[in-house]
Amino acid sequence: MITPKDVEHVALLARLELTEEEKELYAEQLAKILEYAAILNELDTSEVPPLAHVLPLKNVFREDRVGTHLDPEAVLSHAPDREERFFRVPRIV
Repeated sequence: MITPKDVEHVALLARLELTEEEKELYAEQLAKILEYAAILNELDTSEVPPLAHVLPLKNVFREDRVGTHLDPEAVLSHAPDREERFFRVPRIV
């Protein structure tokens, strides 16, 4: 059972300030969520393989190929401001 003291502890870790009413409310809501999760644990999932995602996703990689590159001097000739071989941009702090 989730108590308001448990909610208070989690709120402290999350740096949240909760009123006493909110602690009571969240304790009730979290208890209901855990009750529902317990019902789900009763399901027979022995025939279901573990999944990381519900859809069969996979990364699509392309083969790395060496190709032609733009000439750095030609590219930098269009820069509004440059410093040696680099674009010069406004400093953002």
